[in-house]
Amino acid sequence: MFGNNCFKKNCCPVISTDCCPTDPVYEQPIENCVQKDYIHEVVHIIPIHTNVVNNHIYKHTYMPEYTCSEESITTNINDGCPGFNNFMNN
Repeated sequence: MFGNNCFKKNCCPVISTDCCPTDPVYEQPIENCVQKDYIHEVVHIIPIHTNVVNNHIYKHTYMPEYTCSEESITTNINDGCPGFNNFMNN
């Protein structure tokens, strides 16, 4: 449409923005760097063992419990018979 007719008519002045269309100029591509973060949840199983040590502490206290006993003895004194005392003491 514009290509050949424009150049034949010399429609492009020396200084003007109204110029005949030309083929596009391809520039070097601009590279965009996009960082994408992916979060992966990794489950770690950590076995935990609890050992309970039951310490039974016995504190010994002493409380006296008093008892009483009574004993009766008999002593014989025989003043009337001298031989009888000698017999009992041997």
